[in-house]
Amino acid sequence: MRVSTATSSRSDSRVFTVVVQGYGVGKQRQAAREINVPFNRLQALVQSIALLGGQILSVTPAGEAPASPAAATPAPAAAAPSKPAPVSHADVPVNLYKPKNPFLGTVTENYSLLGEGAIGRVNHITFDLSGGDPQLHYVEGQSIGIIPDGEDANGKPHKLRLYSIASTRHGDNLQGNTVSLCVRQLQYEKDGETINGVCSTFLCDIDPGAKVRITGPVGKEMLLPDDEEANIIMLATGTGIAPMRTYLRRMFEPTEREKNGWNFRGKAWLFMGAPTTANLLYDADFNHYQSQFPDNFRYTKAISREQKNAKGGRMYIQDRVSEHAEEIFALIEDSKTHVYMCGLRGMEPGIDEAMSAAAEAKGLNWAELRPQLKKAERWHVETY
Repeated sequence: MRVSTATSSRSDSRVFTVVVQGYGVGKQRQAAREINVPFNRLQALVQSIALLGGQILSVTPAGEAPASPAAATPAPAAAAPSKPAPVSHADVPVNLYKPKNPFLGTVTENYSLLGEGAIGRVNHITFDLSGGDPQLHYVEGQSIGIIPDGEDANGKPHKLRLYSIASTRHGDNLQGNTVSLCVRQLQYEKDGETINGVCSTFLCDIDPGAKVRITGPVGKEMLLPDDEEANIIMLATGTGIAPMRTYLRRMFEPTEREKNGWNFRGKAWLFMGAPTTANLLYDADFNHYQSQFPDNFRYTKAISREQKNAKGGRMYIQDRVSEHAEEIFALIEDSKTHVYMCGLRGMEPGIDEAMSAAAEAKGLNWAELRPQLKKAERWHVETY
């Protein structure tokens, strides 16, 4: 339902009463309620209600007796998008193995994901999960913990580090008994010395056949919705691509589609940020999906050291989001759309800035809409 905000001969100090259903949080969504709003905020409220799947039952000038919610004439169907299918938390495994009693997995493969001339070190590492009691299983969007061998400077065992899972629940071998990680070796300079991250170096150096202590799985923030017609926008930098790989394999790998009983028919759009082309992770797979499913998958790259943004500076993922902000925002206005962000925390401010500009162009306030999307389980963020 679009309410015109065109110039009127009547005073802009007018206040309207909007009767809405299915809008808000918790109990607020369960019953019709009235919202009084000044004229200059009416359009923004209407768009916010539509964005979050609410239904407007009536709009009347404040002070006039509105029809009761039950008797009110409902808004046209086009103005009341269906409520989004929630992200299902049912039967999601959590903490099957804990630090005091970890699962002992076996490394089956460990190889580099980078092309020649790439910056740093990033490996794809797979573990055999066979023989557990209970069986260590997981779903797309979760993480596992790794406890590296050895002791810290105080002589105590190293603490676990969490890593986003990069394989679907069926594993890369599609047998349901493996888990894969995408790990970047952490390196930094301190007092003129290069320091290597404890767990990331342990994993990047590990040989097939080695035993590794694994905990988890954990996490419900990054789960996919059950709706086969959902739209999925993915924003990733570096190894933040791990959960996105699980989603895309689940959506577009032929054998996965056969096994999972989930036939994705929506729109998927991946924004991937990397410093060089050689640092693009799983790039060949994503290019293949785009060629095979052009109506369902779109792949946009931001290569900071090779591409320029509109201002002539380095191209970062937030610049790509700015370029496509209007299209992205149009998708977000569809209640079937979910947004997933994973990678360096530094990507968040730039993306917020791009979305704020797109929202402002529509008379909306992104600072208000983003937490509403979060509460509606449509805005998923895992940054570090």
